[in-house]
Amino acid sequence: MKTAKIGRKIDFLSTTVGRYVQSNPSIEWSWFIRVVGNRHCLTDIPALQENQMNLTHHAMPPRILLSFDFDGTLHHPASTPPISSDFWNVLDDLRDHHAALWGINTGRSLPHLIEGLEESRVPYPPDFVVAREREIFFYDKKGEWQADHSWNAACDRAIADLLRESQATMKKIRFLVEEKTGAEWLEQPGEPAGIISRTEEEMAWIVGQVESIVPTASLLGWQRNSIYLRFGHRAYQKGSSLAHVANHFALKPSQVFAIGDSHNDMEMLQRDTASMIACPANAVEEIAQHVAGQGGYQCRESYSRGAAEAMRHFLLDQK
Repeated sequence: MKTAKIGRKIDFLSTTVGRYVQSNPSIEWSWFIRVVGNRHCLTDIPALQENQMNLTHHAMPPRILLSFDFDGTLHHPASTPPISSDFWNVLDDLRDHHAALWGINTGRSLPHLIEGLEESRVPYPPDFVVAREREIFFYDKKGEWQADHSWNAACDRAIADLLRESQATMKKIRFLVEEKTGAEWLEQPGEPAGIISRTEEEMAWIVGQVESIVPTASLLGWQRNSIYLRFGHRAYQKGSSLAHVANHFALKPSQVFAIGDSHNDMEMLQRDTASMIACPANAVEEIAQHVAGQGGYQCRESYSRGAAEAMRHFLLDQK
């Protein structure tokens, strides 16, 4: 699962609708971003739209919550299309006939994810997003992303306080990274410190050193994804965020499905968070072993075809 560099800056508003249409003449609709205050909004383009966007308006209360990692689980840029039609066929069935809600649980920021959704030609937006492995957003009937302000603010405060309290530990880790490896140490305002290694082997070595430096009782945590690592608070990660989303919709772990392929999906793939857990065939070995050990489902197919396979296994084949 490959993501952009931590803190990657993208000028999304510079991508005008006109330029997008000219470069994608065959697409019947598109999304673009407008920013209103602190809200990111997805807006479809009426002039290009032949069919109404399939926004989620369930006639009955939701019965299933589906959580997907994005890069490496759903989105595979080398495939055409990046997300398979098989995935959408299964998801459509679950949304239309089984009152399922779906969401993306990713290390990407919300604007960067929206860019990926557009690249993937996603036909309708997810009902929720967990961005940067911790920030929660819900998609409303107005076509706007609404932040879960209380959760997100509490998360930001907890991380800021913890990083201040952990300065001595962080200095040790930074010294080790800069003196012993060729990895890059990243610090930006409003973002926990991060590391980008040259190789996955180098990152594995760094993680081993971090584990030996951080006190066992510390709440200092980290999320690893390939050659990327982001520090944060152990209480705020993909798993705790998904549990909060499920509680928001009044759903129990027995009603939650989750699938992911990399190290930062570990907390999401816990049976006390989601009783239906899976990994695609392309998952890293540690995740595959973890899912097997939890009695989850290891897909034969990779990427979004694996996600479709797992949904069928848990939610359609056994009906």
